[in-house]
Amino acid sequence: MEAIYQFVKLEKSESLQEFAQKKLDKLEVKYDFIVRAEVYFKKQEGQDPNGYICNIKLSVPGPQLFAESNENSYEAATAETVKDLDRQLAKKKSQMKTHAN
Repeated sequence: MEAIYQFVKLEKSESLQEFAQKKLDKLEVKYDFIVRAEVYFKKQEGQDPNGYICNIKLSVPGPQLFAESNENSYEAATAETVKDLDRQLAKKKSQMKTHAN
């Protein structure tokens, strides 16, 4: 799976990128039909303590999958976003099995 990382109005962080890649690698092991991931990290303007945003767009057969989380750290936002995508991918996989039969 190809992964593209964008840091919107942020300094690039190798450690954050590695953290996200490990999470995506686990998804790829479970769901081998993922083609590409686009990961965006950004900070929400204002005083909100949960202003750390991670959104991920996955290219899979059919419509793209998308999830976004707004948490108190980028790591927490990434983990929550990947958890949301895991649920979507499980549903997609069961739909693919249904259509294959």
